[in-house]
Amino acid sequence: CSLQAGLAVLLKAERLFHSSYHSQAVHIRPVCRVSAGLSSLPEHPKRKSTATLSHWKVSHWFAQLPCDGFTVAACFFLVQDASCLAVSWELRQTLTVVFDFFSSGQGKKDWSLFKMFSRTLTDTCPLASQSKVYVDISPKNKEKELLEVSPPPTSVHEAVVQGEKKTYAVYDLLSPSLFNTSRSLNVQLKWKRPQDSMEMPIPTLHAQRYVGGYGLQTGEICTLIYNTHPYRAFPVILLETVPWYLRLYVHTLTIITKGKENKPS
Repeated sequence: CSLQAGLAVLLKAERLFHSSYHSQAVHIRPVCRVSAGLSSLPEHPKRKSTATLSHWKVSHWFAQLPCDGFTVAACFFLVQDASCLAVSWELRQTLTVVFDFFSSGQGKKDWSLFKMFSRTLTDTCPLASQSKVYVDISPKNKEKELLEVSPPPTSVHEAVVQGEKKTYAVYDLLSPSLFNTSRSLNVQLKWKRPQDSMEMPIPTLHAQRYVGGYGLQTGEICTLIYNTHPYRAFPVILLETVPWYLRLYVHTLTIITKGKENKPS
């Protein structure tokens, strides 16, 4: 379908490059081929089994993060077999985009698909077995009564993510009733009454990154990772994008945890 139909319609280059952050990735890895029969995949709000082609099971998943982020991922892979008699390849393409409307919109937290991408969803890709939009509508403090998402979602899904209960408004683009009232879908999130400008709540796991020093001798990249959870530890995978004018040396890597240096293995 390329950019003619489906979720890819939203991927307008000038809007993506105008965002606060964007990242594209292609993941390829070997997986075990299915020998006989089909097994179901575990249920997950961002990953669901969808279709069966011959003796292969193909899955697609896609997720949207509200307000300040948007993530699209299409995943096509073969279900693993415990015997692993043969090996195939899994291809997963992802696109992550972050929009900061709170800072650029004078403290307003309202957003919509059209406001982010200058486009709306007009049709689904005929080749897609599943095409869904997930909007995080989890209540924060007493904001539940103030939050309003439109149009009404086709369903609501609840899940536990990193120990926190999350609520998602789900828009099934393959549902016939979704496009009955309008020829396009413009998902919007609004607050029912004007909100005073306030700082956004800090996530439990967050990071800060800055470049220090100058030149090749004293230049450095510092990344601070914070975990404010009272008792739980989380695994972290750190991916650094290095500015073109910096040259990194692996032997200069320094890791400090709670004031103590941890020498990398």
